[in-house]
Amino acid sequence: MGLDRPALLPYQLRALLAATAGRELRVMFPLVSDVSEFLAARSILDREMGRHLRLKHTPPSRLLVGTMLEVPALAWQLDALIPHVHFVSIGSNDLMQYLFAADRGNTMLTDRYDLLSPAALSFLAMIINKLTEGGVSVSLCGEAAGKPIEAMALIGLGLRNLSMTPVSIGPVKEMIRSLDAGKLRAYLLTLLQLPDHSLRSKLTNFARDHGVEL
Repeated sequence: MGLDRPALLPYQLRALLAATAGRELRVMFPLVSDVSEFLAARSILDREMGRHLRLKHTPPSRLLVGTMLEVPALAWQLDALIPHVHFVSIGSNDLMQYLFAADRGNTMLTDRYDLLSPAALSFLAMIINKLTEGGVSVSLCGEAAGKPIEAMALIGLGLRNLSMTPVSIGPVKEMIRSLDAGKLRAYLLTLLQLPDHSLRSKLTNFARDHGVEL
C-alpha cells in the first residue's frame, strides 16, 4: 500500500524523521515480498532524509533501516537483502500462516500446524543462520516469542532477541535463567529432520529432564 500510494509513505517517513529530534531512528518496513520492494521503500526514505537535511532540521544521531520478514518468498532472497539492511525482524504470526497455507484467524485450522514442527523450526534456523552469518541483527516478534517453550526452541536455534508483551517477560525470563542453551541447541539440531508433526513433546521432555522452568 505504501508503494502503491506514493503520497502516503513519504509523509509517514517525514513524521518519523521530525519526531526523532536528534535521537537514533530505526525504520522497519513491513510485509516486504522481495528485495526490490524494500529498495523502493528505502529510496523514499533516503529522499525524505535528503529533504530533512536541506531544510536544516536536526538529523537522527543514527539511522538504521530494516524489514519484517513475514512473507516466505523473502527468505530465499536473503543473500540479496543482507547488504541493504541493518536488521531483520521475523514476524512469526504471518510467516507461519503463509508457510503452512493456514489462516491463523480460522479456529478450524489452529491445530493444523505448530511452530515447533521440524518444518517450521528448520525454516527459521535457515533464516537465523543466514542473517547471523551476514552480520545482520535478527529478532523475532509474534505470539510465539512470549511462550516459554517456543521461546526456548527459538533460543536453541540461535535467536537472542525476542519481542513479546510485558506479561510474558516474567515466565520467559525464568525459563532462560534455568536453561543451558548449548545443551538445548545440540539436542534440537538432532530433531530437525524427523517426520514428526510437532517436536513439542520432545522439547517438553528435554525441559523436564534438564530442570528448565516452563
